[in-house]
Amino acid sequence: MQYIPRLIDKTIDLYLEVFGAVNIRGPKWCGKTTSAQKHAKSIIRLQDPDYAETYRQTAAVKPSLLLKGDNPRLIDEWQDIPQLWDAVRVDVDTRKGENGLYLLTGSSVLTKSQKENIRHTGTGRIARLEMLPMSLFESGDSNGKISISQLFEDPLADIDGIKSEMSIEDLIAVTCRGGWPESIGKSPGAARLIIRQYVKSLCESDVSRYLDEELDPSVLHAMLKSYARNICTMATKQSMMADVGISEPTFDKYEKALESLYIITNIPAWCPQIRSKSAIRAKKKRNLVDPSIAIAAAGVRPEYFYTDLMSFGFLFESLAIRDLKAYTLPLDGSVSYYRDSYGLEADAVLHLNDGRYAIIEFKLGSKGIEDGKKHLRKLKELIAQHNKENHQTPLRLPDLMIVMTATGMAYRDDDVLVLPLTALKD
Repeated sequence: MQYIPRLIDKTIDLYLEVFGAVNIRGPKWCGKTTSAQKHAKSIIRLQDPDYAETYRQTAAVKPSLLLKGDNPRLIDEWQDIPQLWDAVRVDVDTRKGENGLYLLTGSSVLTKSQKENIRHTGTGRIARLEMLPMSLFESGDSNGKISISQLFEDPLADIDGIKSEMSIEDLIAVTCRGGWPESIGKSPGAARLIIRQYVKSLCESDVSRYLDEELDPSVLHAMLKSYARNICTMATKQSMMADVGISEPTFDKYEKALESLYIITNIPAWCPQIRSKSAIRAKKKRNLVDPSIAIAAAGVRPEYFYTDLMSFGFLFESLAIRDLKAYTLPLDGSVSYYRDSYGLEADAVLHLNDGRYAIIEFKLGSKGIEDGKKHLRKLKELIAQHNKENHQTPLRLPDLMIVMTATGMAYRDDDVLVLPLTALKD
């Protein structure tokens, strides 16, 4: 299969230039190994059934033997033999002045027992890099005529009249398909089968394997289904526990496991001291790494959303957050949200590593665009007012204010940009 270039490729090259080793983390099937192979000169697959036991036996005696090979050497699913982390760190230390020696890929955070086999965090030697499923630009579903990164550099760039060629039906289809490389180019039926099998594997084996205990797949599926019903909302733990019918300790354990497998990616609140502290809603928004997981867990087909665009609106928000993170990866982009008890909100706050940020409202269609603009302007006005009253602790004004639509045409309305997600790129 022909390799589809990924946005992370340039970042991998940069990290290999700077660090001795790079640890690429993310959910299964997002393309970590395939992309890492493009940058590696040798590879060892620790989950290869023909050699897995031999590798474990070798690691128990002398793990450095598994590092023999041309550099950069890719160690795939390294967490299966966690001793290799320290072996890589020591080799990087020994070969001072040499960078780009190792690539490590992994689909889960280390368990407690695995961590016991690691003596050093690897700080300064092993850099960590997150990888996501494919964005719409990577999969060829966004025309990429507007660059988010360039807008941060030039907020007054001319975007008026740039159009998305995608219909809402098309967007629903690609959201159901998801950003999984194996699904790109497949028929809609085949793509849905791939993501259904993904969810099945999560519930029947992946979580149980991670926790090292047999779990009831139906309970895990019910939990993902509850996440699907509550995606991009501030649903309480209690309401979701009632959905699934489990105790709080069990809910916490399953949620932590799904976070450790990079499936659950809840969105934190942005809590600047704009108003009184008690006015801030600090709960996390419920979210998954790719909205297709929610759709598969709910067991619905694309046609379902033709008559339930309200539900699809929450999935569109999840899709947009996934893509915004991917587009700002080189700038360590992160996403939060703002909402207070007075009703003022921003669906997303996109933060860059240098302090710049954008406040964003997501609107599936044109109907809510004006309300979105009002919310954003009110929030900017509130920040400006705060700065007048608090000279010693001023807050940076937003660098961009964006109403993000599903499709349609881009334009500028004074200080607010209206941008279709399906016309964006990094």
